[in-house]
Amino acid sequence: MIRPYAEQDVEALIEAWRAASQIATPFLSADFLVQEADNIRNLYLPNAETWVIDSEDTLAGFIALIGDEVGAIFVHPEYQGQSLGRALMDHAVSLRNSLFLDVFKENTVGRRFYDRYGFQYESEHTHEETGHQLLRLVFTPGDNATTS
Repeated sequence: MIRPYAEQDVEALIEAWRAASQIATPFLSADFLVQEADNIRNLYLPNAETWVIDSEDTLAGFIALIGDEVGAIFVHPEYQGQSLGRALMDHAVSLRNSLFLDVFKENTVGRRFYDRYGFQYESEHTHEETGHQLLRLVFTPGDNATTS
């Protein structure tokens, strides 16, 4: 079930993000991840439209939208491979239609998901805080063929 984020979800959301980040972005420093957890709580969540997905009454993942930008989409590794990420992205597309996002170039897990969903490369730039390269990807329904 996809539902709006509620304040009591914050710790489960942080845990899903942290666990998924360990797999998708192991190249990021521990210090950066500690700061990002704080940013999620105090900066991103208050300024984003966040939706969570439950599996067996447990928060399994979330997507955060800032306008047409996917600021974050994470599914806890215990729930990956169950089409929950696709369900979250489908929900975002139903709300916004066209979307864009930045993903670390080294994040092969995320890039594979976005490629399968139908996101297209737009540009590349440096993430100032880490020095790693980010890819800007865009999705416009009808222009992209998605597969399951």
